[in-house]
Amino acid sequence: MQLHFYRTFVVVSSLLLVGNTQAFSLGSQQGISNYNINTPIQHLGTAQFRTNSPIQLNANEEKLAKTFGGYTVKQRLREEVESPFRKVRFALFGVSTGSASLALYFSATNVLKAYMGGFSDAIPMEEALSSCGINLTAVLVCGYLTYTDYKKGEANLARIKRGGALAKLQLKLPDANLAQALGLKTLSDFRRGYRVMICAGGKERIEDVCRSLCADQLKDENTLAEKIQEVDTLVVPVLLIKDPSGSGKTIVGDTRSCWMGTNALEGDQNFDPERADAALGFPQGNVQWEEYLSGDVETASGQGFDVLNKGITLIVKKNGKILRRVTGMPKWSELIGTMDVMDGSKFGMPGDSEKYGGP
Repeated sequence: MQLHFYRTFVVVSSLLLVGNTQAFSLGSQQGISNYNINTPIQHLGTAQFRTNSPIQLNANEEKLAKTFGGYTVKQRLREEVESPFRKVRFALFGVSTGSASLALYFSATNVLKAYMGGFSDAIPMEEALSSCGINLTAVLVCGYLTYTDYKKGEANLARIKRGGALAKLQLKLPDANLAQALGLKTLSDFRRGYRVMICAGGKERIEDVCRSLCADQLKDENTLAEKIQEVDTLVVPVLLIKDPSGSGKTIVGDTRSCWMGTNALEGDQNFDPERADAALGFPQGNVQWEEYLSGDVETASGQGFDVLNKGITLIVKKNGKILRRVTGMPKWSELIGTMDVMDGSKFGMPGDSEKYGGP
């Protein structure tokens, strides 16, 4: 009888939790119609009370920028928007785990009573063991679901944080690059209009990229820079070097100087390191670039790849998400010919309707 009572308690508590928990929303249904659908998330806190005061907006932005648990409020809000029922599931699984643990405690007590004997309310050993096994299974299943949902949330937060770090990376554009006149400085500024190809590696790899873009091979005229521009791609070489202080870390060096100091090899005709400037951008703020690329460098190194000698290539889509991470330097002909398909531009990428047709 006691066991049935606790099972009923578990069911009722779970139903009450579901009934009283609401999914994350940006506002009430009555008030949400008054908001502009394009209102930036950093302004949602002041959307209901319109104000032109920069002090209030700055205070709201400071609140969103506060960090707790390694992530900002803004990042946690975005994770909730992407997975609005995660907290509901986490709370439900957590309560279920606690309820199953409580039931397991009393089931184990009944097993002990049946084993020792002498208790008037003791149930048969077979029934006690059966109930104990059921409750133990419930604890393991609910605990596993709670843990996995928590880990998925943490992984999603890490992805959002990494995406934000990628968007903040700054570039120094050559004068020949038309994006400079538009005032584009960070990778987030290039969203929708450009893809970004990050080619990171040691000095020899950066020089290889430079020669491949800036020199004619034999009698063939090198038109790679023009073709890269045609597929709306910006190439960002990043020089990786060993930390001179002897820490063993891989840091970002002076990429621009390495690029301009590249010399032509036998077979390189009409070499000019500024020849591909219209399709180039150089990293600015080496510390931020080093922090972002450290994860990719560690992953590649852990898989046995020599990052400095072979290099790594990251391709960022127009929507700001990573399309691909590969070791080695880019194979230009393959990438240029398939970039639009891989990125999805021919299948509804915003802003490409004029080029490919469609709505």
